[in-house]
Amino acid sequence: MRRRSLIGAGLAAGLSTLTGLAAAQGPAGKTLSLIVPYPAGGGSDINARLAAPEFSRLLGQTAIVDNVPGASGSLGVMKAANAPADGSVLLLGSPMELMLTPLTLASARYKAEDFRPIGVMAVTSMVLLARKDLGVGSVDELVAMLRRPDAKELSYGSIGPGSLYHLLGERFTQQTGTKMLHVPYKGMAPVVNDLLGGQIDLVFMPLAGNVPDLLDAGKVKALGLAANAPHERFTAIPLMRNSKGLEDFVYSLWSGVQVSQRVPEETQQRLHAAFNQMMQKPEIRRGIELGGSKVPPEQPLAELRRAYQADVERYRAIAKSVNLRPE
Repeated sequence: MRRRSLIGAGLAAGLSTLTGLAAAQGPAGKTLSLIVPYPAGGGSDINARLAAPEFSRLLGQTAIVDNVPGASGSLGVMKAANAPADGSVLLLGSPMELMLTPLTLASARYKAEDFRPIGVMAVTSMVLLARKDLGVGSVDELVAMLRRPDAKELSYGSIGPGSLYHLLGERFTQQTGTKMLHVPYKGMAPVVNDLLGGQIDLVFMPLAGNVPDLLDAGKVKALGLAANAPHERFTAIPLMRNSKGLEDFVYSLWSGVQVSQRVPEETQQRLHAAFNQMMQKPEIRRGIELGGSKVPPEQPLAELRRAYQADVERYRAIAKSVNLRPE
């Protein structure tokens, strides 16, 4: 009897597994496209190429990475927004192009609510960097310098008006009652080059990519981390939230999978389940962490949607406070 019970239990478990796999299957014979709204080689592209083979295995579809760069990421986002609503097109997106680009670019004919989050792959803390010879070592010292009656105006760089780097600079000056000159660039490489060369004084950047190497080499200084907790590797960087007036100054850059809001709820749930399975793979987690980002805890869809909408409202409020207008 015990042997028959064990066999029955094993068959039931096997049937349950098969049922779960069948439920995860995508549209038969249809290629799964992971749209990256930037050129190959960037953070979203790397994450997409980590994810594609696993999505292919879990969903039973051939998965490809589709790089659609241009117009601050909006071309790729619009392609995803206009795709068939069957879950065969995913977007590897971030707050930059989903939430901020529509606030500054009139040609970006979409809004953040046109998408629903499926899962967040990577989260990166934002850090305030200074040129190495700026005579301050912390946010508190920077604020004191900016408030001096004889203070020279300092500058901060960004990748353009309305970018996260720009809005954080504006928010910082608002909350500290200081002034700085915004210097926009057309890409991150020239921002970093001018920070290293001393042409600009400060920049908000994700603590990832080549930033850790620049810090290790002493080529730039980290004045503050816009996070709730210290960085595991750079524990000495002060938390900006510990400075007066900056108690809520906590910002990160996340990268995740989204679909058009037109995709049926059942399909979103199926993709969410596959995403969570994918994120258990050690090689995917290692790939993300090697880039300097963190893999966030698994979240239910309802929680993801609440967090997504909270970000939308927060960034819109900041944009409104600095009179940002689409052009």
